[in-house]
Amino acid sequence: MTARLPRPKLPDLASPLFRRAVWHARRIGGQIDRRFFLSLIEGILAVVLIAAILVTLLEKPWTIGSVFDSFNWGIGTVLARGGSDYVTSPGGRAISWLLILFGVAMLGMITGALVAMVIDFLLKEGQGLGASGFRDHIIVCGWNSTARDLIAELRGDDYKAKVVVIADLDKNPAGEGVYFVRGDATDAGDLERAGIHEAAAALIFPVDASDAADMQSILTIMAIESIAPQVRTVAEVNNPRHEPHFRRAEVDELLVTSKIASHLLARSALYPGLSGLVTDIVSGGEGSELYRITLPDEYIGLTIDEVSARLRRDHLATLLSVNRYGRAYVNPNSDFVLEPGDDAIVVAEGLGTLAPLKVSDLNSAPRSAAIIPSA
Repeated sequence: MTARLPRPKLPDLASPLFRRAVWHARRIGGQIDRRFFLSLIEGILAVVLIAAILVTLLEKPWTIGSVFDSFNWGIGTVLARGGSDYVTSPGGRAISWLLILFGVAMLGMITGALVAMVIDFLLKEGQGLGASGFRDHIIVCGWNSTARDLIAELRGDDYKAKVVVIADLDKNPAGEGVYFVRGDATDAGDLERAGIHEAAAALIFPVDASDAADMQSILTIMAIESIAPQVRTVAEVNNPRHEPHFRRAEVDELLVTSKIASHLLARSALYPGLSGLVTDIVSGGEGSELYRITLPDEYIGLTIDEVSARLRRDHLATLLSVNRYGRAYVNPNSDFVLEPGDDAIVVAEGLGTLAPLKVSDLNSAPRSAAIIPSA
């Protein structure tokens, strides 16, 4: 089992950019040789102490207090804060100039180190070697044509969630607006960089149509379940025979593309136009967006027909199913009554017509929902 890596403690209100910067700072900090900095500090103090002793010998009475005052002046001079009137002799002024040059050199070195850190940050981010820093986002594991179409759909105005793509590719395949993590979705460290612990959902796609790609997807699900079991996982499956293996890996939802396509084609052969209708609904056609909504308290106790009529009247929404305890009730009997905790799947024009109804949180969706047809 993959070991869970410790997460850095970040402020709750930190922005993704700040969280990325902190992650990179921790990464760079772990690579720095602290002995070098200790030696550097010791060297600076030694140089200032020698200069302080020389200035005291040249101009001041030889006392502990004078040496301390000269040392304090030397530190201030290195930091460009020393008083120019502390020394008056040619030798003292020469030492002052040397300390000023020494301070400029130190400033240049520190500035160069900061610039190098910024360049390293930008390079790592551009190469997909950073950390997303997002919360309540969607992680896309793997890349194929379905994932590409998914990104295009999520770029719509109704979707506000941030998207992170984790794939073993040289550059970001999703383009602008999507954070890219270059890595292996089965690796705990790469999943950590994608922000798996604070993600709303993880979508797993096979990289090709082979059985090996399905096995890779199963390993990805197992990796996610082992380190972030609270994250909802949805996977696309190439071979329907592998569906039991995905279930054993505790995937929350499966999309068996070939099975869905065959069923839809069979129905379309019997009922012309059905495939176009389904495609329009799932692809967000005009007036046909799918939403999972939380039903308000005033709907509790109403029959399914009353709920359907009220949604149509008040929100121009068509009721498709009611979800209860992980089960989707599609076209139930007319005596079906809503209970507390029920939510619904509807077809509506958009979020504007559904207001003030709330779209259900991804994390509150049932795991592996079963469809219950009418009796």
